[in-house]
Amino acid sequence: MLDVDKTLPKDPDELRQFTALLLAEVKSQAVLIEKLRHQLAGHRTHRFGSSSESIEQLQLALETSEIAVAKMTAKLRLPDEEPKDKPKRRPIPDHIPRMEVELTTGDDDCPQCGGGLRRLGEDVTEELEYVPGRFIVNRIVRPRFACSGCEAFTQAVLPSRPIERGRPGPGLLAHVLVNKYADHLPLYRQSGIFERDGIDIDRSTLADWVGKSTALLEPLADAIGRHVLAGQAIFADDTPVKMLAPGTSKTATARLWAYGRDERPWDSDAPPASWYQFSSDRKGQHPKDHLAKYQGWMHADGYAGFEDLYQSGDIREVACMAHVRRKFVDIHRAQGSAIADEAIKRIAQLYAVEKEARGSPPKRRAALRQEKAKPIFDDLEAWLHIQLPSISGKSPLAGAIRYALTRMTRLRPYLDHGILELDNNTAERAMRSIAIGRKNYLFVGSQTGGRAAAIAYTLIETAKLNGVDPQAWLADTLASIPDYKINRVDDLLPWRTAP
Repeated sequence: MLDVDKTLPKDPDELRQFTALLLAEVKSQAVLIEKLRHQLAGHRTHRFGSSSESIEQLQLALETSEIAVAKMTAKLRLPDEEPKDKPKRRPIPDHIPRMEVELTTGDDDCPQCGGGLRRLGEDVTEELEYVPGRFIVNRIVRPRFACSGCEAFTQAVLPSRPIERGRPGPGLLAHVLVNKYADHLPLYRQSGIFERDGIDIDRSTLADWVGKSTALLEPLADAIGRHVLAGQAIFADDTPVKMLAPGTSKTATARLWAYGRDERPWDSDAPPASWYQFSSDRKGQHPKDHLAKYQGWMHADGYAGFEDLYQSGDIREVACMAHVRRKFVDIHRAQGSAIADEAIKRIAQLYAVEKEARGSPPKRRAALRQEKAKPIFDDLEAWLHIQLPSISGKSPLAGAIRYALTRMTRLRPYLDHGILELDNNTAERAMRSIAIGRKNYLFVGSQTGGRAAAIAYTLIETAKLNGVDPQAWLADTLASIPDYKINRVDDLLPWRTAP
């Protein structure tokens, strides 16, 4: 800092040196003020964060841990253990409407000797089900018959159920999954809502259902992943989630990765889909493992961990103009910068061309971009080069311009290929549900719990992309998948569901 008590020098040379020092200090202070204003604007935008009482955090910690245990138990086909403190199953209240279904073998005569059958009794299984707006009980009655001639017994087999020896119906399981992962309701809140309807279901029971349901549905999520990676161009992004660190009460930063396929902008018949994967950290090895068999274009941000993917040439990068634009928008909001405003207007011209090209075949899109977008793109790039020397190299605006010039070099392929997009918004939209849900569930309990969440998000978000009601589809799927052949699981994908 300058010494404010220092007297002005008399010598002209010393005065010039003093003036140069003063100007350098003023410039330094101006850059600092600009940075602080930029940071303050960001803090004002995000200052209202979510808070949670410790009891809610405890509920969520238990919930995510129990989901992980249930998923692992189902996947490894381990026998269910009954902990001493597990809530006892209570009878389903009498006020819940019953729908009785009688299952018989369909035989009037004994299949062994041909003698007549007489009814001895029946076995009744009550299954708690949920249809939109209300609970019902499916009362499955299976009469037992004995032959009057040979005394042989016969009875219809109980159909397979999503959770063996459990009483939730597929509709109720779907309701719980959609409530948690689409509507962002933690399980302890769902338990409280059910209690108001006279249904006593403990949070730990709901966690067990979620874990076992996602384990059952995992082959379907894998099929969606294969569909995504069969595309010529995909969209990739990741977002942080908190995960309880093993053996401690602290949390570590884990990641949910989203890989999207959406070819609707270039008039393809391929259904859109989102595939999610979970990892305990953000190391570049994770996307490398996820995309080991993929070849094609990938829209992504400038994450350094993706660089190894591009080295082999199997995956080719397409940068994102939305990330470039966002930096200029933040600066314009914070400082009112005329240069940032002009950059935003020029980028808007590129999006106007995209609006015109949307829905056209790839060749038409590429031709339109060459005719209208390329001159705008080239002019923007040249204009940014001209602006950079005129501003302080340490300012946020200079940083935004340097970032833009770096990313625009990697965005150029979109001008020549009609199957590519100007931005990575498809992947960013896939992250919205996670970003909202993250404020409610705060963290996942373990890697297994994180993988359960990735499966649920894959199924629910893909159904939504295809205009399919996720709850209705999951209910039908959970009813069918226990007996479905694994090599035909693709038949259950949401876009193959009859409307």
